[in-house]
Amino acid sequence: MIAETRTVKPLRNVVFALTLTLIGATTMTNPSVAQAQTQAQAQALSPTTTGVMVIVTVKAGVTREQIMAVMPAEVRETLQLYLNGKIREWYSRGDGRGAVFLLDTRDVAEAHAIMDGLPLGKQNLVDDEFIPVGPLMALRMLTAKP
Repeated sequence: MIAETRTVKPLRNVVFALTLTLIGATTMTNPSVAQAQTQAQAQALSPTTTGVMVIVTVKAGVTREQIMAVMPAEVRETLQLYLNGKIREWYSRGDGRGAVFLLDTRDVAEAHAIMDGLPLGKQNLVDDEFIPVGPLMALRMLTAKP
């Protein structure tokens, strides 16, 4: 029985290794299978965008007076975006050079359109940095099968 077990285990390992090799070779010779696997892996590894963070910075050379002249209209339109559900959260930057918005959009292009439509954006007084955000990817490890 022990001698039989010693023979079966190596044979099982060889069969397993050969199976994996053949699966890999089939994938490499069949581009559609390889492409589908690559796309599935990319989707599993790419973050899901659930919002876009926008960091707004006053452009160099723009004066406080220029900003303050536009602020009443900027505040009214920003409030309207918040009430319409387009802005989830908004903050003043700690350095006093602008604001940070978390927009309820899954698309950076839509976030651009929103910010470009505000008075400060229309008058080209600020620069915007757009960062798509979503659930923390490391948490996916908790749902992986062991």
